[in-house]
Amino acid sequence: MHTFNSNYIQIEKAIKYIDENFKKHPSIDEVAKNIGMSKYHFIRVFKEYVGVTPMQFLHSVTLNYAKEHIKESKSILESSLDIGLSSSSRLHELFVNLIGVTPKEWREKGRDVLITYGFGETPFGEALIGFTDKGICYLGFIDNNKNEIFNRFKELWENANLCFDEKAANEYLENIFIKNKKYSLFVKGTNLQINVWRALLNLPNGIVATYQDIANFLDKPKATRAVASAIGRNHIGYLIPCHRVIAKSGAMSGYRWGIERKKILIAYESLNKEK
Repeated sequence: MHTFNSNYIQIEKAIKYIDENFKKHPSIDEVAKNIGMSKYHFIRVFKEYVGVTPMQFLHSVTLNYAKEHIKESKSILESSLDIGLSSSSRLHELFVNLIGVTPKEWREKGRDVLITYGFGETPFGEALIGFTDKGICYLGFIDNNKNEIFNRFKELWENANLCFDEKAANEYLENIFIKNKKYSLFVKGTNLQINVWRALLNLPNGIVATYQDIANFLDKPKATRAVASAIGRNHIGYLIPCHRVIAKSGAMSGYRWGIERKKILIAYESLNKEK
């Protein structure tokens, strides 16, 4: 999957350049030149990776797009209250179950858990994945912070027995990102955090919501800050789609694994949801 990672890095560079120069309305030529590619090579690589042109991609990360889809997400979340988290609801397509454990429960039982982990490549950059016999328990994206992400992973599952297996990790990542296999998720958090993460699974591909939407969905309209904190503590990136939650203004700020990656994930999903 090395080509995925190299393409992601090029796309990330392009988005950083656009973010820094958007007021000047840079052309595709300028963006391509800045990342060291010809215009046509850039367009070809970009389209091969994302499935759309750079211009279509840029349109999908505008505030106007986000504001339009916030309204859509509100109705989906409202309707899902009646449906619940049953198989008939439009849960995230990649898994069938979420198992939660509180910090207290983990302190009592965590020493018996074996977590296999490893590093591998995904279409959205290098990642660290950890999994148990109950399901995936960690997925964090890596830029130039490999040690930081690993230490975060170790701190979260401090009582577990960790087993490094890069081959198994890469097989997991390929099954998730290439073969779209379904997996259970195993998370550790407070009851509120776990409920917030369950709510995020009700957001389908291509849909974004606000922090207030999630708080309302949980019948805690005054707990927006607590909800935002819970979203920020999500330790299974992409699979629990915290990248789909944005500010009420439509701004796509704040993402544990980088704002450029958040924009890429939202745009990728929105432009491919009908394909």
